[in-house]
Amino acid sequence: MKKKSGLIRPHQSKMSWFHRVVDIYLIYITLSISCWIYNVRWEGEYNLITLASLSLMVVFSAQNDFYRSWRVLGLWKELSQLFVVWSSVVVGLLVLAFMTKMTEEYSRLVITTWFIFAPISMGFARFFLRKMLYAARKRGWNTRNAAIVGANEQGLKFAANLDRASWMGINFVGFFDDRELHRIETKGITSLEGDLDDIVERARNGELDSVYITMPLKAETRTQELIFRLSDTTVSLYYVPDFDALDILHGSWMTLGDTPVVSVFENPYNGIDGWAKRIEDVVLASCVLLVIAIPMLIISLGIKLTSKGPIIFKQRRYGMNGQEIEIWKFRSMTVCEDDDLKQAKKEDSRTTKLGAFLRRTSLDELPQFLNVLKGEMSIVGPRPHAVMHNELYRGEIHRYMMRHKVKPGITGWAQVNGWRGETDTLNKMEKRIEYDLEYIRNWSLFLDIKIFFMTFIKGFVGKNVY
Repeated sequence: MKKKSGLIRPHQSKMSWFHRVVDIYLIYITLSISCWIYNVRWEGEYNLITLASLSLMVVFSAQNDFYRSWRVLGLWKELSQLFVVWSSVVVGLLVLAFMTKMTEEYSRLVITTWFIFAPISMGFARFFLRKMLYAARKRGWNTRNAAIVGANEQGLKFAANLDRASWMGINFVGFFDDRELHRIETKGITSLEGDLDDIVERARNGELDSVYITMPLKAETRTQELIFRLSDTTVSLYYVPDFDALDILHGSWMTLGDTPVVSVFENPYNGIDGWAKRIEDVVLASCVLLVIAIPMLIISLGIKLTSKGPIIFKQRRYGMNGQEIEIWKFRSMTVCEDDDLKQAKKEDSRTTKLGAFLRRTSLDELPQFLNVLKGEMSIVGPRPHAVMHNELYRGEIHRYMMRHKVKPGITGWAQVNGWRGETDTLNKMEKRIEYDLEYIRNWSLFLDIKIFFMTFIKGFVGKNVY
């Protein structure tokens, strides 16, 4: 067993303050460099915007618990949180500048450059610090010894996570359980370090820094007894609940008064994340509409000249929280009944020649960027289904309506993974819903951006799209 080092414990608060000091310096220095690049003299208004940005950074970082310990979380999660916090600071600065009518006091080139390079510099600082800590931990410094109580599937999965995340500097000692090894049915667990008496003794001797309890919910009495006994030690104790047993969609901790609760089914866009998601939608949709304005005009003329009927087809769909919305599409069929339950099929007689091309390339979906600006849809999210399809499948597929915890999207995780177009079997629809719920469960701005760019590679066409 490696010699443990408790270096990180007394220095956690110092590390947090170190990050704060570095961020303050980088925010100031990147603004100074931006002024130097464009030969803009540093006047009093730049002192003002520096103080305003630092104040907003304090507010939004506190709201997002940004300066907590990131030891057990990956770099990308920390960087995504940095993106959210800095985006909030940027929006706050723009609002303040607009309200105080000071927008003309600043160089737009300087401010834009600063907005871009400040978070990049803070991200690189975190990257290099993690590299330094990782190198130290590989040499046995800055590490902790950890044990798992509960030789079961949950414990095995948690141990695998510890093993994959070697950068955390956690040395996994082994499993402890009050059952004998021959009674352990979980494959992959071939040895035990001891029973519950043993782990208490080793914790008292200072051999362990952290203990993770993965015993099932039904073992409440044993868990409470172990917690009571370990309270007589200095070990850091964590309870790892089996959330898979609860079938959680998007879990998060919160408090109601003094009572901690965990969400089972929840909208992932709460608080600052909701603002970030909306900003993402407005910015991307506006940029895309500028690019596709002329193609949309050409498509409109083509539809008008090749078939009778309206250019835009409006259809009722379920939006977020199951509320009905009206989405827009370029008309691709000669028949446009809103309540038609029949999906488009190969060589469908209702599809026009131009419409068939539009549907294969998803160009018929372009007007939905206007739905995004209206706030009814998002660029990335579960694709909206016809109202009658929702009523059909909600009784056939478990958790089908959970996809409506978020706004429907123009593209989605299911679509870029090949599950788009006709769903002529229940299994195909089940697979689409599986990917939709996986998206909600793992949502982040980085996942949205990944899906957005994946759509350009393989999301516009599909063999099952008619």
